[in-house]
Amino acid sequence: MVIKAIIFDLDGTLANFNIDYKAVRAEVRSFLIRAGLPASILSLNETIFEMLKKSKIFLKNNGKSEKTFTEIQSKALAIAEKYELEAAKTTSLFPGVLETLKTLKKMRLKLGLCTINSEKSVRYILKRFEIKVFFDAITPRNKVKNVKPNIEHLKATMKDLGTIPEETVIVGDSWVDMKSARDLKAIAVGLPTGISSPKELIASGANYFITSITDLPTLITYLNKIINVSS
Repeated sequence: MVIKAIIFDLDGTLANFNIDYKAVRAEVRSFLIRAGLPASILSLNETIFEMLKKSKIFLKNNGKSEKTFTEIQSKALAIAEKYELEAAKTTSLFPGVLETLKTLKKMRLKLGLCTINSEKSVRYILKRFEIKVFFDAITPRNKVKNVKPNIEHLKATMKDLGTIPEETVIVGDSWVDMKSARDLKAIAVGLPTGISSPKELIASGANYFITSITDLPTLITYLNKIINVSS
């Protein structure tokens, strides 16, 4: 068995979005409170997805319909998308990303993108930097019911790529990416360019660690060598 596919996170891994996450969380939390959710269950230290998960449970326990939650969720995610699209206008690819993607394609690897960002903001970035052509599968948050760290998100990307966890490398800057990969038994590669420290990435399940995206082709070559030796 050899490495056949690489699945990337986007924000903090390939591109620097510069999203004000504190502002996003604050606005979403305020909206949820106005929608009737108790402030006591919503923390600014949580992601908006964690807030929405709690909101769903609260609404269900209080006899509210699934439709009610769906409407609230849609409006909350629209708030997040507003910030994402604004950030997408000023974002930049990290140094070496374009060259690395070209090298990986020359190595005949399938490439996927698995991101909690909205489809609209992802499409904008891929078009702006002309990198959509490199990806064989793209899974923004709109395409799944449960996003990372729920394994459903990564599994959807793997399904589109036609690969299994043992032959797939997950590259991300967050503990969320590492935990998803670990739970799926895929190969997790941490990249300290985003929100999680090297210590957090390793603690969350990173099997390997690179300091620059340009180190990835070398790591893949190394992994294929040790896999061939062990088999």
